[in-house]
Amino acid sequence: MNSDRLVAGLDIGSSKTTAIIGEVVGDLPKHPSIKVLGVGQARTTGMRRGVVADIEETTRSIRKAIQDAERMAGVQIQEVYAGIAGEHVAAMTSKGIVAVSGEEINKSDVSRANEVARAQAIPAERELLHAIPQEYTVDKNAGIRDPIGMSGTRLETEMYLVTIGSSPAVNLRKSVERAGYAVRELVLEPLASALAVLTEDEKELGTALVEMGAGTTDLAVFQEGKIRHLGTIAFGGNNVTNDIVHGLGVTQADAERLKERYGCAYEPLVSSNDVIQLPSTVAQGDRQIPRELLAHIIHMRMEEIFDLVQREISTAGYAGKLSAGMVLTGGAAAMQGSAELASDVFGTGVRVGVPIENLTGLSDSVEAPRFSTAVGLAQYGGSRIALGALGSARTSKMRSGIAGAVDRLKLLLQDFW
Repeated sequence: MNSDRLVAGLDIGSSKTTAIIGEVVGDLPKHPSIKVLGVGQARTTGMRRGVVADIEETTRSIRKAIQDAERMAGVQIQEVYAGIAGEHVAAMTSKGIVAVSGEEINKSDVSRANEVARAQAIPAERELLHAIPQEYTVDKNAGIRDPIGMSGTRLETEMYLVTIGSSPAVNLRKSVERAGYAVRELVLEPLASALAVLTEDEKELGTALVEMGAGTTDLAVFQEGKIRHLGTIAFGGNNVTNDIVHGLGVTQADAERLKERYGCAYEPLVSSNDVIQLPSTVAQGDRQIPRELLAHIIHMRMEEIFDLVQREISTAGYAGKLSAGMVLTGGAAAMQGSAELASDVFGTGVRVGVPIENLTGLSDSVEAPRFSTAVGLAQYGGSRIALGALGSARTSKMRSGIAGAVDRLKLLLQDFW
């Protein structure tokens, strides 16, 4: 095993922390795939809606998840690609315009235009997470994907800038470092999930990735191969659990078990004859309820979440424009009836996204929607390693390390997002 090719993805969710350790294999740099070596999970209680609320508790869950993954993999890692999400995430479009230096557009012109677009003033309490080139305009010809080699005098780039709150980012890094690991890079979770579950055709035709976590539901809209819109809905699987607690008079732990074992998000799928035994208490004794009642509680809350997602898509101007439909992922997406209910609300085709592409090794242990983010983070890290291999092969041709880094960054962002 080549230790230089080890990569680790860390998804710190509001209910579970997931770590995946893999080795980058395959034809580098063109077709890297991840050989899954180890998977670890730990319960999280230190996160609230995607933000660290208790550093000690978050540190504990990170340490346990990574150590479990290390034991399974038989290796030790030093650094991780960690996911970040939440309501503090914001995105905007920025333009960069430069005069073309020679007869035709070359890499340095593109790099300059990208640098101008990236040099937006970011407020002190925020930090730039991703700068993703979307399209270029040469003179007055818009919608160009790769302008290198074209003739023109004026080059304009449109860049999608994703920023995050500095304080959530600092606390997340601190939690990982206290657990004994370094954060190689923070990556926006819905973008990582998109790497793991979306096809190139879906991104091209137009699709919305709806990532249903415990604390929040994240939305990423893709069209013409690029990320076009990001949003966060402040409701997730925990809200469904809380509704069951109040609706059935059971504890949080029992509500979670009932949801996982008997939950259904689409009421019409449940037979009227199905009966569920509720946990007995001294005061209430043995209780039974129709499974339809549980399904009704879940259906109402999930429908509300999907309505809010639909409203976000409409406000962003993408209603009726997503030809490839919707892809649900995240823990709550695994529940029976999720896709049927979503299809009803969105009025389009819906599938549940599971990470299966470009995976080998223990890939069957991550074939569930809840692993999408962690797998995507490992794949993002894998693409970084692959591009590093590409960069080292080209080192002699590069004028400087900075030029090489800019080149590789541009390659990565254009190829993957």
